Amino acid sequence: MILFYILAILLIFLSYKSFRGGVNYLKYFKSELAKPRSDFSPFVSMIAPCKGLDDGLFENLKSLTGQNYSEYEVIFVVDDRKDAAVPIIEKLLSGNTKLIIAGQTRDSSQKVENLREAVLHVSDRSEVFVFVDSDARPSKDWLQDLVAPLENKDLGAATGYRWFISKTSGFASEMRSVWNASVASALGQNMKSNFCWGGATAIRREVFEQLDVREKWRGTLSDDFTLTRILNGAGMPIHFVPKALTASVENCTFRELLEFTTRQMKITRVYRPDLWKLSFFGSGVFNVVWIWSILILVSTGVRSFPFWGAVVTLILVSIFSIGKSWLRLQSVRLVLTDYENKLARQFWPQNTLWLLSPALFFYNAFAAWMSRRMTWRGIQYKLKSAHETVIISK
Repeated sequence: MILFYILAILLIFLSYKSFRGGVNYLKYFKSELAKPRSDFSPFVSMIAPCKGLDDGLFENLKSLTGQNYSEYEVIFVVDDRKDAAVPIIEKLLSGNTKLIIAGQTRDSSQKVENLREAVLHVSDRSEVFVFVDSDARPSKDWLQDLVAPLENKDLGAATGYRWFISKTSGFASEMRSVWNASVASALGQNMKSNFCWGGATAIRREVFEQLDVREKWRGTLSDDFTLTRILNGAGMPIHFVPKALTASVENCTFRELLEFTTRQMKITRVYRPDLWKLSFFGSGVFNVVWIWSILILVSTGVRSFPFWGAVVTLILVSIFSIGKSWLRLQSVRLVLTDYENKLARQFWPQNTLWLLSPALFFYNAFAAWMSRRMTWRGIQYKLKSAHETVIISK
């Protein structure tokens, strides 16, 4: 039983730290939202790699072309003119948008290859590069808010993140949102621990070129993990912009849930093995303590010390976990005001499915330990290292 008490105390401590992180997360959102909107607006080249038909693709891409921003261009890039996204993109082509055909990749992920090609076609006037995903649907002021922090030339990049919103509520879709939410709340005030998200990242062109990002992307699978490593290596901070939080409005099946979460963890294992190990350990402790506590409750008497130790553990961990989930959802509702009704419906999923999230994280971490192969947008890859990607099949 001594081992149980040690693990129980550790889990309670970690749950408390997570809850405190939720408190700080909400404070950070409120402080950032209270800042007046900046008028810093250099010419921006927004690059949107596309492949296939995302759910709501036209609405997503249209939101990129209708930003409240003075001067910018949107560069859509695909690997093949026959890609299913091309007819959608062609409906949006105008004076400030263009379509680039990157060709199929040989030694990087297709997304990285698309980005590497797209930066060669930006306007000469471009001062800032913004990278965005085709499954994101940003608000009209998103671009202005994302670029604004770069007025500080000491910053390496500014980033937002995604928040999954189901079109119609379902277990797999809500579970993905809860799983992803725990990653979203890892961003905050500490610029040294922040990371770039490829679906909403802004970087000065001069910084991008000085750090030779395009060449360092060669052979990699993850654009954002690689960019984060480059900026960290250069000692350049990453600013998280709550106003640039981006909605991803789509459903997913249980199979897609497992595919998405496991792929993220496999990428994490290669690019940030420390985080992979931490997730493996943390989710393992949670699952062991939770199951052990329930076994104690059903196998010991009410008057026994282990029984009440298990009760206290379950209560405290539940209070801290629900508190963190509630604080996180409140933070997001301050930003994604256009989705207030849908976010209100996330109250119960967000505040209950946290109980299952550690089991999913443990499965993802274990799967990442067993294999470095993954399928992403119809292409099967093997991650040999952070600098070498093997394309198995298309």
